[in-house]
Amino acid sequence: MNPPRVGILPAGPRDAISDAGEVRVGHVTLDRGAVQTGVTVVVPHAGDPFVDKVPAAAAVINGFGKSAGLIQIRELGVLETPIALSNTFAVGPLAEAQIRAAMASHRQIGREWPTVNPLVCECNDGYLNDIRALAVGGEHYRSALETAAAGFVQGSVGAGRGMSAFELKGGVGSASRRAGGHVVGALVLANFGRLGMLTLGGCPLGRKLAAARASSGGDPAPEQPEQGSIIMLLATDAPLDARQLRRLAWRAGAGLARTGSVFGHGSGDIALAFSTAYTVPHLSDRPMPALAMLHETRLDPLFLAAADATEQAIIHALWHAEPVRGRDGHTRRTLREVLRRLPDEENPCAS
Repeated sequence: MNPPRVGILPAGPRDAISDAGEVRVGHVTLDRGAVQTGVTVVVPHAGDPFVDKVPAAAAVINGFGKSAGLIQIRELGVLETPIALSNTFAVGPLAEAQIRAAMASHRQIGREWPTVNPLVCECNDGYLNDIRALAVGGEHYRSALETAAAGFVQGSVGAGRGMSAFELKGGVGSASRRAGGHVVGALVLANFGRLGMLTLGGCPLGRKLAAARASSGGDPAPEQPEQGSIIMLLATDAPLDARQLRRLAWRAGAGLARTGSVFGHGSGDIALAFSTAYTVPHLSDRPMPALAMLHETRLDPLFLAAADATEQAIIHALWHAEPVRGRDGHTRRTLREVLRRLPDEENPCAS
């Protein structure tokens, strides 16, 4: 089976965030019994991210999260490190690893130069992963960074290893869309949603799956507050400034909503957008980039691309996931598995 495709815009050659400029992605996966977690690193360009900063902006759709670095991004509008993704309790070790990596490259940091702003985003993978084991360390960040490439695996890998989405196996997903002569690529860490909410390409699949589970004698799983999270990263080769990138980041929420999320009280829904069209120099004696920003009236195609790519990336996270058994015997089935067991006549998404 191939994953459902959403929207009408064409995808880039990889249908991944790496279609936007020189973006690369690396994973380290920890698969050791009760420890089911990992690290995913997104590298915005091939150069040094501290001396050649990437314009960026964040949109906090629902702020139930423990990320590091978002305040300074909101104020200054640039990235200074790669983006690290992992579980909630890994934020500290990964931020330290990013600081150490920057200091190793530049002895002036914290002396003649300002300190570095690490950027780590998280979701709670504690259902499948023994999050109290504090298994993620700086060495895992360094290994993920070393393996970063334009072609990368999706699903139950890296930071996505222990994640759940719609009571199924979640994880890392990516997609891209072309619009207005530019590319918008998305990468998500999907760990949100109740089964009955799942909407697949406009089809209310989750209601059917929940009803099938109840009719088969399974746990009817009474309605509970949503307690998951999702991190949505958008990269574009369009020349946008930080204010425009914040507008783009908000449109990831449209793609998220299409899959059935209502941004519940206990869900941390955070989007971050960056442009690969130019960099901002750290040193003031270097010239600032001289290029025209995209006009506001030309943003609508990028907004559509952001929504479509985010929705598709969430579908890819579900579709490419493999089943995982973790802490205390907890397991998550995959979307592909439950669809195989659902007769076509009961599948509202069957063609």
